[in-house]
Amino acid sequence: MSVTPLFNAPFIPSTPAAEHARKIAKAAHEFEAVLLNTVLGPLERTFSSLPGKETDAASDNYQSLGMQALTSNLATKGGWGIADLIIKSLSKRDRTAPAA
Repeated sequence: MSVTPLFNAPFIPSTPAAEHARKIAKAAHEFEAVLLNTVLGPLERTFSSLPGKETDAASDNYQSLGMQALTSNLATKGGWGIADLIIKSLSKRDRTAPAA
């Protein structure tokens, strides 16, 4: 029995520059996710609670995890575009920096 691959992706070797670019992109998206969580978290808590009803710690933790998942996904899909601006700015700085 032979297994055929669904696609033939070329092997792309990892270079230090490509690895650096991946780290910049990952950090930028994580920063945007934290920023989105900081802004949207309190907003979600404001509108998800009913007046006069107390929430328990388990419910708060569950809602917090849900908000983190939402904001991480928003950031990886583009979010407010802050990650792209950070990536662009850091990439431009790296190109103009003198070689050490």
